[in-house]
Amino acid sequence: MTSPRETAPTPGLPGLRRFIVSDARSGFLIFLLALPLSLAISQASGFPPVAGLLTAIVGGLAATWCGGAELTIKGPTAMLAVVAAGAVEELGHGNPLLGYRLVLAVVVLAGIIQIILGLLRTGGLSDFFPATAVHGMMAALGLSLVAQQLFVLLGVPAPAGGPLQLLAALPLAFARLNPGIFLIGALGLSLMLGWPLLTNTALRKIPASLLVLLLAIALGHWFGLGPNALVKLPGTLAGTLTFPDLSQVFAGPSLKYVAMFALAGSLETLLSAKAVDQLYPQQRRADLNRELLGVGIASTLAGLLGGPPMVSDLGRSVANGRNGARTRWAGLYQGLLLLLFVAFGAGLLPQIPLAALAAILIHAGGQLVAPRQLFRLLRTRGEPLLIFLVTFAVTLASNLLLGLAAGVLTKLVAHVFRGMPLRNVFTASVEVQADHAGNQRVTVRDAAVLSNFSSLKNRLDVLPAGHHVIIDLSQTQLVDQSVLENLNRFQADYATTGGQVELVGLEAHLATASSPTAAQLQQAPTLSPKHS
Repeated sequence: MTSPRETAPTPGLPGLRRFIVSDARSGFLIFLLALPLSLAISQASGFPPVAGLLTAIVGGLAATWCGGAELTIKGPTAMLAVVAAGAVEELGHGNPLLGYRLVLAVVVLAGIIQIILGLLRTGGLSDFFPATAVHGMMAALGLSLVAQQLFVLLGVPAPAGGPLQLLAALPLAFARLNPGIFLIGALGLSLMLGWPLLTNTALRKIPASLLVLLLAIALGHWFGLGPNALVKLPGTLAGTLTFPDLSQVFAGPSLKYVAMFALAGSLETLLSAKAVDQLYPQQRRADLNRELLGVGIASTLAGLLGGPPMVSDLGRSVANGRNGARTRWAGLYQGLLLLLFVAFGAGLLPQIPLAALAAILIHAGGQLVAPRQLFRLLRTRGEPLLIFLVTFAVTLASNLLLGLAAGVLTKLVAHVFRGMPLRNVFTASVEVQADHAGNQRVTVRDAAVLSNFSSLKNRLDVLPAGHHVIIDLSQTQLVDQSVLENLNRFQADYATTGGQVELVGLEAHLATASSPTAAQLQQAPTLSPKHS
């Protein structure tokens, strides 16, 4: 159940009039960022580059109104580019156009599943997956994207095979690189890495990816690059619209990718909305169920028109807030500008070298790996690092579904090994008592872990606002890191209602790592007699 404090406002004319300047300015800056990124993601997905613009346009014009968050920007995502490229290759059996149309059907069905998930109010889906497992999955997909795009940057055809085969073939590829193409890609990548280091904040507002395209176009003319090294477009604007081939959508291989798109796209959407809520607490909290519903509707529409899958993208959403956006009208302005560009400026696209798009994607893949977060994880060691490594290795060797499953299973096994009763794997033992003044005492017994947190969250979400809440963890054997992070988030959210949340009962517990929110293990097991 979604609490009232998580409900996002419905867009309307008051927001349009009051914040038109700040929203329009942010919409323009996000347009400059989304233009090259959407082209690059679509190209890496095995789709026509302009198809990525179609998804971004639908995200701005449709998902803006359907979604449940004010500041999130919807569009194609780098995380799913590798998955989409694998789907085009596997389903098309070497025929790129057939594979593209079959994958569009996959995108449509995955979007319908997201609509159903939204209607079933499963916005808490992301609470089930450990943060380190999600990071491991994203890091594996990011490394795969980097490996794939390095061959484009070098101007060398990529060999067949998965990411491990691509990584093994890279030394030979560097020995055969095309000097002109490599120079364009290397300069573009250097610009992507160096531009955020500028001290001039006004210059930093100009997206580095846009400068990479402009520089690459000039160098492409200088080197006289042939059409095989440049972006390709259909002969007419109407030719950009491609409709899905539904003939194999319920076949086994297609359903595998349906599950990947639906799960990974939903996770990224929900995590992005929650992250934006934390970064910009002055905004109303996102309605996660409605956000999932809106992305599902827009992704289904994008697939019907020929675009890659839709998500709420964290990078563009954070930039939207940083640019001063106040309402969802900023996303609409971005979509309108992209639509105008496709209508009147698409003739510029065939001048863009593919190496420039590869540089943008290599940078995006590196952000998915998140090196700083990875280094912090390496220092903590213990269970979080094990979950990350298992998820990373399985995702890299197989796919994201098996990788996430392996990460979740590793965490559950670790919890059972530490003494968590099997009955608490999916359901927490929770008792809520209220005194005559309406103050609440929430007693949690045995184990509070990520897999059973949704049952605890359901009890917390229906607590009356504005009271004193004590969450007593003294009778728990185990409280994991994800639960503590979620409880700290609930504590901050509840304070906005005029209430106060107090976490007590961890004095006898021992932290399993140096992090402030590390998992807490009871030094002397004290399982409640009622549940022992």
